Order: sequence, then C-alpha cells, then structure tokens
Amino acid sequence: MTEPPQPPNQPPTPSGYGHLPGPPQSGYGQPPQGANPYAQQPPTVPQQPAAPGYGYPPPPPGVPAMPMGAPGTPPPARKKTPVLIAAAVAGLLVVGTGTYFAFFNGDDKDPKPPVAQESASPDAKPSGSPSVDKGDGSGNGGAEADLNSGRKQGEDKVLWLKTAKIEGPGAGVETDGQWVVGDTVVKSIDKAVTAYNVADGKQKWTIAFPAGICAVTRQTSAEGKTVVMYRDGDSNSANCNQMRLIDLKAGKEGWSKEVPKEGAFDMFIDPSLAITGDTVTVSRLTRATAFKLSTGDKLFAGPAEGCVPGAYPAGSGKMLGIATCHDADRTVEVQGVDPVTGKSNWSYRLPKGWSVNRVFSLDPIVLDLGKRDSKERSIVVLGPDGKQSATVTGEGSFSTQCGMNHDDALQSCATAVVDAGTLYMPTTPEDLGTANEIVAFDLGTGKVKWRVPAGDKRIILPLKAANGQLIAYRRAEFGMGGEVLTIPAGGGTPTAVLRHPSGPASEVESTFFAPVVDYADGRFFISTIRLLAQGKDEKLLMVFGK
Repeated sequence: MTEPPQPPNQPPTPSGYGHLPGPPQSGYGQPPQGANPYAQQPPTVPQQPAAPGYGYPPPPPGVPAMPMGAPGTPPPARKKTPVLIAAAVAGLLVVGTGTYFAFFNGDDKDPKPPVAQESASPDAKPSGSPSVDKGDGSGNGGAEADLNSGRKQGEDKVLWLKTAKIEGPGAGVETDGQWVVGDTVVKSIDKAVTAYNVADGKQKWTIAFPAGICAVTRQTSAEGKTVVMYRDGDSNSANCNQMRLIDLKAGKEGWSKEVPKEGAFDMFIDPSLAITGDTVTVSRLTRATAFKLSTGDKLFAGPAEGCVPGAYPAGSGKMLGIATCHDADRTVEVQGVDPVTGKSNWSYRLPKGWSVNRVFSLDPIVLDLGKRDSKERSIVVLGPDGKQSATVTGEGSFSTQCGMNHDDALQSCATAVVDAGTLYMPTTPEDLGTANEIVAFDLGTGKVKWRVPAGDKRIILPLKAANGQLIAYRRAEFGMGGEVLTIPAGGGTPTAVLRHPSGPASEVESTFFAPVVDYADGRFFISTIRLLAQGKDEKLLMVFGK
C-alpha cells in the first residue's frame, strides 16, 4: 500500500509505522455483551446508527451498528504472526476480530521491567449493602454472604456495596454517570442522580429528573459542577436534548436548558458532553454547540458552511473542533478553537478518507485516527500550532474500543491515559487465559518507553496518572480480587496500594457489566453502566478501601 496523500499545507506523514487497522466504531451507547449483575445475561439493546468516527458522514436511517467486543476479551485463537503496519508498507493485515488492531516497530529492544505482583419510576432507590462488615470477616448475618469473609493476609476490604431494584423497560436503564467529589461519590440511575458518603455508603441526596438521563461527562468544573442531559419525554421518539447543571458537592441543581437545533439535519443521537473552564459543549452527529457553564447561555455553534464542526472535545483549558468540510471528498479537519469565542486559530486537515475516532488528550493533543475504507489506524501527536509532531509506533495488539467503558464518545477512552509527555495504553491478551501489559509511549518521539506485564494470566488497565506515577487496575477474576497498582512514570515494578479481597467479594467484583472505575483518596470505586431493571436486586456500586 502506498503512503496516504497529504492534505494541503500539512507536514508529511512520518516515515515508518503508525497506521493501525481497525473497524468502524460501533453504535453510540450500545453496551458490549458480557457478564452482568448477579449473573443474569443482559437483554439485547436496540442499536443506534453507527458512529465510525467524527467527521464521518452519518449512515442512512436503518443501518445497524456493529456490535462491540467485550473489553479485555482476546481475539479468537490464531497463529502468532508479526504484523507490520505503516503508511508506506504494503499488505496490511487485520489482527483477530474486527475489534482489535496491532502495530509493530520491528525492534525487539523495548525495555521489559519485572512483572507486578423506557424509564423506571424516578423514586426507585438503591438498596443498602448486603452484609458488608468492617473488615473482620464476621459480617452482619442474614442470607447474604459476607463479602469480606475469607480475606487472606494482606488483602484490603469491601467498604460497601450498593444494589438497585428498579422496574423498567425491556432494554433496561442507563447508569453511566459516576463522579467522586471529596467525601461523596455520585451515581446516575435512570431518572435520578444520587450521592453517597464514600466511607459508609449512606445516601446524602438525590436529584430527580423528569425523564431518563441520556448523556453525562465525567468532567467537572473546579467547583465540582457538571452537566447532565436527559430526554424531552418518555416515548421512544423522545430527543436527548435537555441539559441541567448539577452541583455535585452541594447536591443542588442549577439551570435547565434545551439544546437548540442548529439546522434541519441536526440529529440528537447519543450526544456527548465536555467541560473546560466555564464552557460546556454538546456534540452530536453533525453539529456541536457551546454554552456557558455558569449560566447555560449559548456561546457559539460554529459555522453552518465550509468546514462544519460536529464535535467540540474540550478539557485542560483547551478545545478542538472536529469538522467535516463540504467538499467532494467530505474531508475532515481538526481545528484549534477558543473555548469562549469559538474562533479557530489553526487547522489540521486529514488526508482523504480519514476521520477522528478518539481524542486521547488535548494538552498535548493526541488523536486516534482511522481510514474508513481500509481500516488503517494512526495515533498522532499535534503541537500547540496544530502541526503533527509525532506518530505513535510500537509492538503489540491494542483494542480499538476503550477498556471497560462502552461509550464511543470522542473523549470516553478511560484506559488511554496521557500525562507529562507519555501515552499509556493496555494491550489485549494474545489468547484466552493469557496476560496483557501496559505500554508507555514517549509522545515526543512516538516510541515505546517501557512495558509492564500484568502477570498471572491477568488483565491490567491504566486508570490515571498523578504525582509522577501511573495508577493502574489489575482486574478481578473469579476467586481473585482486583488490585490497584502504582507504576513509576519511568517504568519499573508495580506496587500494590489496594488488594481487594478474594472469596465472595471477587465473585461480585469480577462480574460488573462494562463498569466505570475510579481510584481516589485511597478508595477504589466500580459501578455498572446499565441495569436490567426487571424488579430484582442488581449490583450498582462497589467501594473498596483499607
């Protein structure tokens, strides 16, 4: 295959590696198939139109989305063959099923440090924790198992487990939102947002919504405020176009606004939210709008002609516009946008047929790009002026989905972590029952810095970076609790800061359905993104600590 043609006024694609094959993105909001609360199989969720990357023209109505692969699940057994993938290399090979890509740098000298040891009633409320004690294994009696029983020496404990009993539609209800703010963890549950004390799980407050919550962002303002979107009714044809400000610290709601349509073809299909400074953006298939976070007033919506932004990813005081140009090739353009005025100060035009699948970071700018017709992929780094400075290259197989989170929003990739000039990504296991590893890439050069294997046939995922180290989660398995690990930014042996209990607790932890996870102030939080809502107790939120 020849190197892709370069758009006008752009630097040439770096020679060598980095264009990675991968499938079109799956439909917005469709959860992957996998284990669900209390070992019940989740129902089939009606698919939405496919969303194969921003800047990709939307498919005609009725075209089904591609199913999502379960994160961390290996591709079918196959002969292990090195795959060389690059812009200038012929014979691209897709590895495994449609949900994985691989890239290979031809260098076996990468350092390898040692292995680490429709909607329900708004008044539906989660129930309390089933017999979780204070850590001595004695429990509270009753029919439910003591989740801390059978703890081994050195293992920490379950602080509490919150379950929910909701009667809802056949497709279940969404519970995507999870925020940890000080001594409070907040969870969205269908038509409500509920807060709990992080220490004991006692409910602190609840805010009810008139219809089902349909979009959230894990981002908050410096004051602990965020915006939640909900539908304009309970019918199947209701639009996800209502938004409300919530003060997560005070448990109070602020302004409520309807997102106006920006033209006849503005479709509110699984919109996504982003926050930076005093600006919140609402992105959907073809248009994007920015509002003032403090008041809800509209700031800008971008041009309606030329190169039209369909998404405004934002964060770290920065904002990008992901625009589709109204030319013969439907070219995609990445724009540097002022988050207050909406003015573009630079543009980076992608080659023909390429689109933006993910935004891993805005400072520095790290983008996951894909070519629609050939399934090539490339992770590129842009400088503050919008010029390409590096292309990520390395050996391994990496999921085109984003860890345990089902969301296909541009900024939803919770397991791709960027910090201090380094990109951390987890590989996918080669075969069932084998371990994966975390790979650190230098964003200045695009090359591998180090690798840390999960070991013991386990799966390890990066969570966040802080204080000169990476925080990672080694996932629970049946009979083995999960672990929170820290890895020095320069690489090295991981250190366990939390060891979750084995026994009954691991049986619950290991079966969370596509969970949202977080680690804050010495506590680990794991919650589900969907409930079956069939009038039975289902696990919602589980917290571990010392």
